[in-house]
Amino acid sequence: MLKPVYRLLIELTNGRWTSGILQKFAKSNLSRRVIPSFSRVYNINESEMEKSLNEYPTLHEFFIRRLKEGARVTDVSPNSAVSPVDAVIEDVGSIRKDRVITVKGKNYSISEMLGEDKAGKYAGGTYMIFYLSPSHYHRIHSPVTGKVADQWILGLKSYPVNKWGLKYGRDTLSKNYRSITEVRHGDAAIAIVKVGAMFVNSIELIHEGDQLEKGKEMAYFTFGSTVILLFEQGKFDLEKSIRTPAHIKVGERIGTLL
Repeated sequence: MLKPVYRLLIELTNGRWTSGILQKFAKSNLSRRVIPSFSRVYNINESEMEKSLNEYPTLHEFFIRRLKEGARVTDVSPNSAVSPVDAVIEDVGSIRKDRVITVKGKNYSISEMLGEDKAGKYAGGTYMIFYLSPSHYHRIHSPVTGKVADQWILGLKSYPVNKWGLKYGRDTLSKNYRSITEVRHGDAAIAIVKVGAMFVNSIELIHEGDQLEKGKEMAYFTFGSTVILLFEQGKFDLEKSIRTPAHIKVGERIGTLL
């Protein structure tokens, strides 16, 4: 009973018009009034923000806020991979040889997530899912230093990617609007899948050129969402201390590139 009701509510609130209204409000001067209550409700750490609360002109600008210099420290080990976001690591596991991952009891196709011609190299590899709630810092940083091999966009509409969305939604990780960056570190390929959230598909890329530096900004979400990292088989060793669900911050070590 819960699943069809949940899906119906998503359909009613994830349409073109409702999405547009939300975006318009978040970028309006009127939305400035809700910033203090938003910060309280989501327990935002205001001491690490680049600006004071009253300096943000809209809710949108507050949501995509930057942090003070030094608020996040990036692991400097040459072959380490680091968290690209402040998030909860919801799941970590192996990509099956048939290019499928199982998350919260549901199967997701890597071929659908990336596109059929891109998925083969990740069969047998490792996936990591990072969920960002409204309380998190929403800028995305590169998990590795490397060269951008390709970037592409798939999907049109977005559904929730929180634990309820993963449990009751329809193939959210593989069919939501998503912006994908594939980067090469040495001879290893890493796919950085930025998944759009409910209401708003906006994922803004801000890096320039084809080089990414570990820990440096590469994109940001307009609203809460998910980042998925995919590693090739035999090219990544997960940090042994990670147990899901695990809270993590930008720049913290998640494993070693082999």
